[in-house]
Parts: sequence; structure tokens; C-alpha cells
Amino acid sequence: MTGRGRGVVASFDEQAGRGTVRGDDGVELYFHCTAIADGARSIDEGDTVSFEVEAGAPGVWEAAHLTKLAG
Repeated sequence: MTGRGRGVVASFDEQAGRGTVRGDDGVELYFHCTAIADGARSIDEGDTVSFEVEAGAPGVWEAAHLTKLAG
């Protein structure tokens, strides 16, 4: 399931530093704020992003290298 995807930030808890991104294929993936590519530690719900899918905890796929897209 690795590869590059595009989607929308579905949720983000700023205090916990984690959230989910919903890919264009409808699959939701967990991400941690350290996965935001520009070094920001926060991102807004509804932001359109591109991301890489990587193996996280055993048996779990995560979004990594989130990059905010214009529009």
C-alpha cells in the first residue's frame, strides 16, 4: 500500500499532535504532526494535502510527508 496519495485533512487534534487524512480513495490514515513536511506542528482540518503512505506500527499504514496543496 506504499506510494503517494492526495486527500484532505479529516481531523487534527493540536494538543495531541495527531490527526487523520482522508485520501481521494476514501481511506483514512493516521498521521502525527511530525509528518508535516514543512516542519509546522499544526495543520487545518479541510486542507488539501499530498502525502506518502508508509508502514507505521505493526499492521498499520500511516500518512507521512504531508504537503499542503494550494486550493
